[in-house]
Amino acid sequence: MDDSISLDLANRWQTIVEQSTNLSIQESYVALQSWRSQWEKEYTFQAPIWLPDSQVVADSNLGQWMRRKQTSNYHEFHRWTVTDRAAFWEEAIEVLSIQFRHPATQTLDTSIGIDRPAWFDGAKLNIVESCFQADPNQVAIISQKPGHPVQKMTYGELWTRANQVANSIADHGFKLGDAIGVVMPMTPWSVAIYLGIIMAGCHVVSIADSFAPPEIATRLNIAGAKAVFTYDQQIRGGKKLPLYRKVAEASDISAIVLHCDQFLSLDLREQDFDWSEFLVDRTEFGPVECTVNETINVLFSSGTTGDPKAIPWNHLTPIKCALDGYCHQDIRVGDVVAWPTNLGWMMGPWLIFASLINQATIALYEDTPIGKGFGKFVQDAKVTMLGVVPTIVKAWEASGDMEEFDWHSIKVFSSTGESSQQSTMTYLSVLGGIKPVIEYCGGTEIGGGYVTSVVVLPNFPAAFNTPAVGLDFVMIERDESNLPKIGESGEVFLIPPSIGLSVRLINRDHFETYYQDAPKMEGLPALRRHGDYFQSFPTFAGRVFAAGGRADDTMNLGGIKISSAEIERVLNSFEGIVETAAVGYSTQGGPNELHVFLVTADPNFAVEPTQTEMNHLLKNRLNPLFKIRQIHKTDSLPRTASGKVMRRLLRDRLSSSVG
Repeated sequence: MDDSISLDLANRWQTIVEQSTNLSIQESYVALQSWRSQWEKEYTFQAPIWLPDSQVVADSNLGQWMRRKQTSNYHEFHRWTVTDRAAFWEEAIEVLSIQFRHPATQTLDTSIGIDRPAWFDGAKLNIVESCFQADPNQVAIISQKPGHPVQKMTYGELWTRANQVANSIADHGFKLGDAIGVVMPMTPWSVAIYLGIIMAGCHVVSIADSFAPPEIATRLNIAGAKAVFTYDQQIRGGKKLPLYRKVAEASDISAIVLHCDQFLSLDLREQDFDWSEFLVDRTEFGPVECTVNETINVLFSSGTTGDPKAIPWNHLTPIKCALDGYCHQDIRVGDVVAWPTNLGWMMGPWLIFASLINQATIALYEDTPIGKGFGKFVQDAKVTMLGVVPTIVKAWEASGDMEEFDWHSIKVFSSTGESSQQSTMTYLSVLGGIKPVIEYCGGTEIGGGYVTSVVVLPNFPAAFNTPAVGLDFVMIERDESNLPKIGESGEVFLIPPSIGLSVRLINRDHFETYYQDAPKMEGLPALRRHGDYFQSFPTFAGRVFAAGGRADDTMNLGGIKISSAEIERVLNSFEGIVETAAVGYSTQGGPNELHVFLVTADPNFAVEPTQTEMNHLLKNRLNPLFKIRQIHKTDSLPRTASGKVMRRLLRDRLSSSVG
């Protein structure tokens, strides 16, 4: 695009931004959408929702790094990050001031294989020490319970609490390498417990507090947890829901139980500990020195079989979290970072490391992020980076509840977990006074994102403007002869190596899961399967990427990744059902909704009451957030020659019938 058109775009966009200061949220949204529509009619390319000016670029973390590399071209910078990966990650360590006890003998060794790279071989550290480089008086966590005033915890106070937890763990006989479960909502104490477990040389088994007892049990058993931290209750939508009771039903291992209110609200089993009995007063603890490959966290991600994949993070994985936050969400010293999430999902640990290593403040609202209480918290905490799941934004848009609050302190939004819609992300941008929305897509087995956006490039709604720094990928499609070729759309395959990429699984064969049978492309190393389907399209600023859902049989429901097999395992137990197939389907690029195809021997089988009862089953046995959008009766399910259900054909069927 020539310079005159680019200048015209910049001038028009700046006019809209200036006008929006005197308009309501709805008026700004209509004006921005109208401007984008008009511009696209004139110039055919998609219009952005946000443009960086020279000052934004200069002040950004990436802009400063690019200046040190003596380039003003982001794409040139990214090319360096993936062509000289050892040098890039060495600089990343310096940029983030990662604290090593003993230096590495070698940055990167791929002699064993590209699927098993050795990063920073010989180095020793405890990654928690890199989380406490800020001034001890700086605020580390700002939090609020509904109906209570905002609370602040400094870095010094968080360090003291984490030390208390580590001392308590050691005093109770836990040893180096022990697995300890955490089934807790995000609170200041859960952050301290998470860090304290790692300080003590043990590792966290992260389990979402929304899971039903059977799913909690599965995860504790897979990881071999020797104890579990939990709360007596949790707050959701202003209601107190039992949590300890679920954990006790799930496992006989010892539970350490904190309480929502001042006093514990129930009797404990003989093997369990009241928090006041467990926690010791000693506040000095030397973090246990570890090799880079020792496990700090076991997280779970659904695959295409029944049990979830158990993915270990090591002491290097948080570097990927922190670097993504530094480069993509542009988190800086003193920023306030809010991302409604849970320690059971990767964004919980990500939030801890991306905030603390970058010397920012974690903002925690201890209830659902739907109502006005959350909006006021974001305003009062002066959040500068707000992460979301698109489903949440759609709820805000429907209610209008967030429109009365002043969110102009926000510099950047970020969205992950499921596909976005352009209109929804445009609305989100306007809530902060027209700010960039960093689309961010990756996985637990990546430790962060592989495709994302940056603030040094124009921002397009529901689109990604770059592969993540230090990573690259190709989209593989099939030609007329069914041979693989790199295209502008197709299944995503990552180009390793990178810090953050998993090198082992606890309950799967890692090579078989990610590398076996991946296409071999001339000029590229062994590719790593990821499973997403993506497409790219041109804009005036170069090609950008759009998500097209999963290429395999997992789905995101409300930001929670779940396999079809896990859902079907529950639904197939329903009386009268021969078999089911669960499919995630997105209408017009929106969030995934759950559709269930079922085969039954009874021609008079009633769908409506069945759907209600199935939703009840999913709530009690998997997650209360899962809900079937529609049931489709069918005589049979399409299968491959080997008998596997072809869920992609079912999605195609939905595409033709639902639209």
